[in-house]
Amino acid sequence: MFRKSFAVIACVSLMCLVANAQDAKNLVQAAIKEMGIENVNSVMLYGSGANFNLGQSNRANGPWPRTNLNDYVRAIDFSQSASRATAVTWSAPVTGGAAAQGAFNQNITAANNAWAQQLEIWITPWGFLKGAAANGATVKDDSLGFKKYKVVTWKTTQKSPSGKPYTVEGFINSDNLVDRVNTWIENPIFGDMLVQTIYSDYRDNNGFKFPASIVQERGGWPTFEAQILWANPNPANIQQLLTFPPAQPPAVAAAPAVAAAKSEKLADGVYRIIGAYNALAIEFKDHIVLFEGGAQSEARAQEIIAEAKRVIPNKPIRYSILSHHHFDHSSGLPAIVAEGATIITHDVNKSFLGKALGAKRTLQPDSMSASAKKPKIETVDEKRVLQDETRTVEIHHVVGLPHADGMLMIYLPKEKILAYADMFNLPPANNPVPNPPVVGTMVFLENIERLKLEPERIMSVHTLNPDRLATKADILKSLGRSN
Repeated sequence: MFRKSFAVIACVSLMCLVANAQDAKNLVQAAIKEMGIENVNSVMLYGSGANFNLGQSNRANGPWPRTNLNDYVRAIDFSQSASRATAVTWSAPVTGGAAAQGAFNQNITAANNAWAQQLEIWITPWGFLKGAAANGATVKDDSLGFKKYKVVTWKTTQKSPSGKPYTVEGFINSDNLVDRVNTWIENPIFGDMLVQTIYSDYRDNNGFKFPASIVQERGGWPTFEAQILWANPNPANIQQLLTFPPAQPPAVAAAPAVAAAKSEKLADGVYRIIGAYNALAIEFKDHIVLFEGGAQSEARAQEIIAEAKRVIPNKPIRYSILSHHHFDHSSGLPAIVAEGATIITHDVNKSFLGKALGAKRTLQPDSMSASAKKPKIETVDEKRVLQDETRTVEIHHVVGLPHADGMLMIYLPKEKILAYADMFNLPPANNPVPNPPVVGTMVFLENIERLKLEPERIMSVHTLNPDRLATKADILKSLGRSN
């Protein structure tokens, strides 16, 4: 009796799956016809827009910094899984000064099959429909606001680091046009990060439909915008449009370098952990405190943790102080969480980091998700002091800095060591006094003097060139001052 019931249920389920697949196929074919791409293998479009720097917002929970794109041209060949986009850029440096002209280039080839690159082809309206037609799509009804959609979903042939395929879903409106496409990719801060692209204001070029407005969002804010003036299907010069600049000849291999030291003792119980991004390991009576322990990546954070435990054995890491939220300084935080350490950051970053680090991580499980530990975050407003009978570390908020709200630096008053990020770099020898002065340098000095700090050695998170600790005299010199 039960066996027969199960067989009936299985049969009904299979019939539903078959019917759903047929419905999706019919819908996709109707959309392909409506958008005029039945015989379209390539596309060229042009206009203007903007590119945005993911993870570099001036304030946590704020928009990513914008760079305008002029003379934007893009060519896509779906048969080759190739795309090339170019534009002229004008961007103002965050440290102040005149905007500088640059170039935007986005080159994608079939040889670069990673979904992080290929998605830029297959989440376009035309690429989405072609992918849906080729990859066994399914369909369901849904709505956004008061607008109803048919949501078509398909899986990629590419696999994520976890082994799961990526998901692509497109919202097809009542006119059989693609309104938006969603996919998800792995990100060290956001976990399974939504990549959402919205298409609107469709125009018609002799039956070929294209959106005049494109907005892509990652991390909840735009990362790309374009206003498309015109688009052509099957351009005759597609190969010319896809011709990438000649590759630069490989550099002559240098002689193998002598293995660099992993750390440098600055004082008893104080170690600079050396790398492209430096960190500090500071010994207290019964624990270790890190400054910038989560910089660069999870792998680098694990190196910092291991070296800290080597030079300061048999003590747990209790805190890791984050200078600011930018992703090149925070992408290793999952390793800090997995270690059981508490992240210390400025007040303005707490909600952002709590939400981001709490997101699911199914595409690329990391040490944090494997440990099942939850982020522990404590904050600083203007000043916080970590102290026991062996050590004092002052954590100070840097005020007035354009680069990032909530920037923290640390000061060890007994050792007279100051550590910071992203405010001062050694100027080139042929221009010892930059003109105009670097805003970050001026703000750094103003804060040192405001707080009445007396550093004798100053450690930059970004390694100086040549590598060394700086002095206050170096900062003054770069501003044309002697005192």
